[in-house]
Amino acid sequence: MSTTTATETTREPRINETAPDFTAETTEGTIRFHEWIGNGWAILFSHPKDFTPVCTTELGTMARLQPEFAKRNTKIIGLSVDPVNDHVKWAVDIEKAQGCKVNYPMIEDPQLKIAKLYGMLPAEAGETCEGRTANDNATVRTVFVIGPDKKIKLQLSYPMTTGRNFDEILRVIDSLQLTAKHQVSTPANWKPGDDVIIGGSVSNEEAQKKFPGGWKAPTPYMRIVPQPK
Repeated sequence: MSTTTATETTREPRINETAPDFTAETTEGTIRFHEWIGNGWAILFSHPKDFTPVCTTELGTMARLQPEFAKRNTKIIGLSVDPVNDHVKWAVDIEKAQGCKVNYPMIEDPQLKIAKLYGMLPAEAGETCEGRTANDNATVRTVFVIGPDKKIKLQLSYPMTTGRNFDEILRVIDSLQLTAKHQVSTPANWKPGDDVIIGGSVSNEEAQKKFPGGWKAPTPYMRIVPQPK
């Protein structure tokens, strides 16, 4: 029986809101989510059903990328609406199909409480995963990036037919960590090492102190500088 405890909601938490806390069973034992995150960053990514093909590739990809996330002080945790026993069996398939072992916890959500808590299913979805298909749970395909302050920094939802691009999630984390530290923003298609934009909240006087080398300004509100080290 699941020990998941959560307060039901039907609205997906917005960026800069606190990520809802919960206690749940995982493939690595019972966790309390905020406590599990600790003082670092975290990625919660959800799945509508165990033993689904696209999700199998995603879980395998995240297993391969886990060392890259660890370098960024970022933990990974997956969620699917099925129970832990099914997750354990699915992990065997994932290793067989993807050539790598799932090396992070997978949350069970058989009563759909966490899916509702994070606004991925409506209240009328019922209280059990039994009898529900992946199509019934199609909206349980969101990536949440959560900061050390336990606030949502990014959320992306994908259809079941389109596998997620986790290289993009790595890029976003690089941007989030850089911009939080240096009061800058990253432009479209930015990659680590590219130029960045001085944050709008930084006055020109403050910018001169932080960036004594000056900046390029194609418009008065766009102040471009090399990426801070």
